[in-house]
Amino acid sequence: MSSSRLSVGTVLLVLSSLVGVQTLLGQDMASAVIETREVAGNVYALFGPGGNIGVSVGDDGMLIVDDLMAPLTERVRGALGELGEGKVKFLLNTHWHPDHTGANQDWGGSAPIVAHHNVRHRLSTQQEVLGMTYGPLPAEGLPVVTFTDSLSIHFNGEEIRAIHLPGGHTDGDIVVWFSQSNVVHMGDLFFNGMFPFIDLGSGGDVLQFTGNVSAVLDRIPENVRIIPGHGPVGDIEDLRRFHTMLTETTAIVRAHIETGKSLEEIQAEETFDDYPGWGDVFITAPQWSAMIHASLTREDA
Repeated sequence: MSSSRLSVGTVLLVLSSLVGVQTLLGQDMASAVIETREVAGNVYALFGPGGNIGVSVGDDGMLIVDDLMAPLTERVRGALGELGEGKVKFLLNTHWHPDHTGANQDWGGSAPIVAHHNVRHRLSTQQEVLGMTYGPLPAEGLPVVTFTDSLSIHFNGEEIRAIHLPGGHTDGDIVVWFSQSNVVHMGDLFFNGMFPFIDLGSGGDVLQFTGNVSAVLDRIPENVRIIPGHGPVGDIEDLRRFHTMLTETTAIVRAHIETGKSLEEIQAEETFDDYPGWGDVFITAPQWSAMIHASLTREDA
């Protein structure tokens, strides 16, 4: 069996443990607020319902990383307008999930969309995540520049590198490195201060996810600023804490599995006491246990 496939039972197990998590993709847009924060150099971050947006601002115009969801497009445009008069020249997608690509069609008619080739495939076909089905995006919402390993855009006085890390959160994850500004946008390879969501049905894997975070830590300098897919802007110590959480909680669940405990027994016993509050924002401790368990016990593991 291919290493990217899960049994139907495993997928249902994970989805059933995520009841209520769909709120991330269906929040009330009427009261949504877009907040702007200066990060470093040319780079800013926009925060709203969905994934965080990275913005490069300068003489060449604007480049954005991810775009939230379509009902928020005009609010995003307003926030960008407060940063300068420059037109959005490029849009990068860190992966396919609709809280990061839901407004692609609003931007793609005027700015080329850049992504890993698996993102174009997923956005052009029907997909499911968190028990919800999403149809193909229209042509203007699809990436027109795709790549396999890495790609560089020379923009606003710096090299902006998009680097693919395989099979972690999804099969199309990239991190975006703003070289002169010393900022990295990690997409959903980093949930700052909270348990992450791993999309096992889209090629994600807990062990590979952890390895990808480790690979980023090996590359970035100590004084880097990091935009996560969700949560506040962080630094290398925040990412190290996140990596430690991944390794420790995975080891805990693995040890329970090796003693013969079922998922239900693990969830009843294990609350990951060393990480208080991490399950209060998005993914709960039982849900995180379920994702680790499903990843470690998948048929092809």
